[in-house]
Amino acid sequence: MSKLEIKNLHVSVATEQGAKQILRGVDLTIQSGETHAVMGPNGSGKSTLAYSVAGHPKYEVTDGEILLDGENVLEMSVDERARAGLFLAMQYPVEVPGVSVSNFLRTAKTALSGEAPALRQWVGDLKTAMNNLRMDPDFTERNVNEGFSGGEKKRHEILQLELLKPKIAILDETDSGLDVDALKIVSEGVNRAKTNTDLGVLLITHYTRILRYIQPDFVHVFVAGKVAEQGGPELAERLEAEGYDRFLKANV
Repeated sequence: MSKLEIKNLHVSVATEQGAKQILRGVDLTIQSGETHAVMGPNGSGKSTLAYSVAGHPKYEVTDGEILLDGENVLEMSVDERARAGLFLAMQYPVEVPGVSVSNFLRTAKTALSGEAPALRQWVGDLKTAMNNLRMDPDFTERNVNEGFSGGEKKRHEILQLELLKPKIAILDETDSGLDVDALKIVSEGVNRAKTNTDLGVLLITHYTRILRYIQPDFVHVFVAGKVAEQGGPELAERLEAEGYDRFLKANV
């Protein structure tokens, strides 16, 4: 069992006008096997939370703690956080020209485990994961995210998730830009990872459509850098019907 604890987290981001506070005291705990959906309007701090946990240098933690299995995540470099078991599926994955998907994935797996995976086992695992995600075998010879469609980028993120087997995965709007078929395939990949490794998931989304395929245990509503309300799956259904107006009016 693993546990990610976010305690009283305050985060600022550098802007041309100076430091701007985004997160204003966030408390969240995600354990193995749990799915937490974070929802909220644009600019509420959802992606800031994701990048702060992952260690993006643009975001400065000014107060609070992030602990993974009791270890201080804030004292870890980005690669140390990955080796400790944290994974971020980015909303906008970056292109890496000149690096093939095949080399990228095997290099990442080697870096995380400390040794290169056995070739025959690795090839089998890669083939199985790609088949499950309905990915063409030639995909591995393409450069990372270069010329990928939105759906291909998101499938590649979930391919990494399945192969790298983290303890806690943060999925930042993995549903954005996906058609219905791709959304189902990506969601199946997340559910497989949960089943196979007891993965803990922090799923950031604007919409409830992905929650029809990835059932959340908890739903947290982010407004103005704080958790304004939390509950079970029924809260997502209420947001679908009512929107965020009642939260926004309370913060005016």
